[in-house]
Amino acid sequence: MSKVLVIGADGQLGREIKKIRKRYRMNLMFTDVDLLDATSLKELKNYLAKHPADYLINCAAYTDVDAAEKNEKEAMRINRGIPANLSELMDSERSLRVIHISTDYVFPGDLARPLQEDDPTGPLSVYGKSKLAGERELMGHPRALIIRTSWLYSVFGHNFVKSMIQRMKQRTDLRIVYDQIGTPTSAEDLAQAILQIISDVDSDMLAFEAGVFHYSNSGVCSWYDFAMEICRLIGCKTRIIPIESSGFPQPARRPLYSVLNKSLIQEVYGVKVPHWRQSLETCIHNLL
Repeated sequence: MSKVLVIGADGQLGREIKKIRKRYRMNLMFTDVDLLDATSLKELKNYLAKHPADYLINCAAYTDVDAAEKNEKEAMRINRGIPANLSELMDSERSLRVIHISTDYVFPGDLARPLQEDDPTGPLSVYGKSKLAGERELMGHPRALIIRTSWLYSVFGHNFVKSMIQRMKQRTDLRIVYDQIGTPTSAEDLAQAILQIISDVDSDMLAFEAGVFHYSNSGVCSWYDFAMEICRLIGCKTRIIPIESSGFPQPARRPLYSVLNKSLIQEVYGVKVPHWRQSLETCIHNLL
């Protein structure tokens, strides 16, 4: 039975992994910064000396996209520093495999087709730059699997879905951008995909393949479409007004098109990719 360490376990993805852990035959350990500061290589080594692991799932990240514009040093310290430590850790812990979570924001958003793993990157924000820097610390390592995802939401933490539900209960109209196109991703679906990969590799159904992979739900929408579907599912009367990004200025620029092509992870690892509407309905049902 594999031992799996999840760092950054108090975030959306970590909590979803914790929620579904009993579905899989593995020994999962959960830590967050209060128990393990992963920006410290010494702390990581000491923790693994006491709690050996076969896999480490890195959910730890600086995720405040707009705040990162004024806190570049801190965003880099976390989003680049932790993967750099994990790369060095794998050099000393020869059996350790790392699954690292990255983002669609590493792309500039100037291609109007689903983005493949080897498409040119070019982040528009400090957050995107810090996540790309983290990827580069792990790229090429034979035991590092990088998963880029997009528009993550969950019943846990702070996210677009929960924010919209709250605002729709309080306001008669909302202005939502319609010219940023991507795909919402259920953190529960991503958690299942990650644990299924580990489970299938451990049972010798699949070989462990390192590299960069994309995972989001299937389908395409704008933030406006996303908000409209949330409104429909909760039965609210709020008027959703579509606006251009220029009408809703934010400190960090977002890619206008960041739909991820998931064919590689489906071919290599055979993971399920539910449609975003189906997964959103499940999440809202659980929330309400």
